[in-house]
Amino acid sequence: MNDSSRAAPPTAGYWGPYDQGAAPAGPAYDGHAAQQTRPMPIVPDGPADGGDQDDDRGAARPGGPLSRDETPQEPMAAPPPPPPKKRAGRDLPAAIGVGVGLGAVVAASLFIVKAVFIGVIAVAVVIGLWELTSRLYEKKGIKAPLVPLAVGGAAMVVAGYARGAEGAWVAMALTALAVLIWRMTEPPEGYLKDVTAGVFAAFYVPFLATFVAMMLTAHDGPERVLMFLLLTVVSDTGAYAVGWRFGTHKLAPRISPGKTREGLGGAIAFAMVAGALCMEFLIEDGAWWQGLLLGLAVAASATLGDLGESMIKRDLGIKDMGTLLPGHGGIMDRLDSLLPTAPVVWLLLVVFVGS
Repeated sequence: MNDSSRAAPPTAGYWGPYDQGAAPAGPAYDGHAAQQTRPMPIVPDGPADGGDQDDDRGAARPGGPLSRDETPQEPMAAPPPPPPKKRAGRDLPAAIGVGVGLGAVVAASLFIVKAVFIGVIAVAVVIGLWELTSRLYEKKGIKAPLVPLAVGGAAMVVAGYARGAEGAWVAMALTALAVLIWRMTEPPEGYLKDVTAGVFAAFYVPFLATFVAMMLTAHDGPERVLMFLLLTVVSDTGAYAVGWRFGTHKLAPRISPGKTREGLGGAIAFAMVAGALCMEFLIEDGAWWQGLLLGLAVAASATLGDLGESMIKRDLGIKDMGTLLPGHGGIMDRLDSLLPTAPVVWLLLVVFVGS
C-alpha cells in the first residue's frame, strides 16, 4: 500500500467518524487532499554509523534539510606513495665536469711531452699521500711522516720512469728508511704504528703509481697508458651503470654496501669489450683475445682496489678521503681503482707485446 491509498489521520475540523461517510468541513477536506498530493520529503542519507538521522516524518535538521549534493562523504583513502626512485650517490654534473677536465689534462700531457705527464703523476701522488696521512692522524692519531713520504714518493715515480722496476724498488727502500729515521725525532710512544703506516702509505700510493710511469717508457707508451686509463674508467662505469639499474645481490655488504654482483658482471663485460677493441686497434702487435683477458684482469683488480680503499675508509669512519674534487671526493677516491690496476696492466702488456 502506498501513501495515496492510506487514510488521513483525524485532524482539527473533522466532525464525525471516518467510516460513517460524513463529509468533513472544507478546511479539513482541503487539508486531506493537500496531504494526499504532498510529495514525500527527501530524507538525506545519515552517517555511516546510523546516528542522528532524520526520522520518517521528514523532520529537518537545524538550519534546514540537507540535499543529496550536500550529503557528507567519507574521506577517500590516500593513494599509496610511489616507490622512491633510485638516485646516484654523487653530484653527477659536477662529477662529469671534473672527470672531463682531468681527462683533458691527462691527454694533453700524455701526448705532448712525456715528462709533463710524469709531473702530473708525481703531483697526484703527493696530494694522495697528504690526504691519506691527514685522515690517519685525524681519525686514529697515527702520525705517518708526510715530508719523507712526499719527497720519496715523487722520487719513486721519477726513478721508475728513468730506471724501470729496479729504480722503483731502490727508491721504495730508501723512502721506507727515511720514514724510520724521520720518526726518530719524536717521542717513542706510537713509533711502531707510525712507521708501519708510513711504509704502507709509501707502497700503496707512490710505488704502485710507478708502474704507470714504467708503461710510458715503451715506444708506444702513451697508447699503453691511455688504454690502462680507459679500461679502468670503463670498468668503473660498467659497474656503476649495471649495478644502479639491475643490482640486487650485494657483493661485499660489510665493506661496501653499494656494490653488487650484477655491477661486477657489468664491469667485467664492459672492460672485456673495451680491452678487445683497444688491443686490436690501439696497441701495436696486440690481439683481440689478449684484450679480453686484459679486460677481465682490469675489472677484477679495479674492484678489489675499490674494496680495499672502502675497507680503509670504513676503519677510519669516513666516506671520502678528501674534498678536492667536487662530485668525486679526494684524489685518493679516484686513485683507489687505478693504483692496484697499474701493475696488472703493466705486467700483462709485457707478457703479450713486450716492454
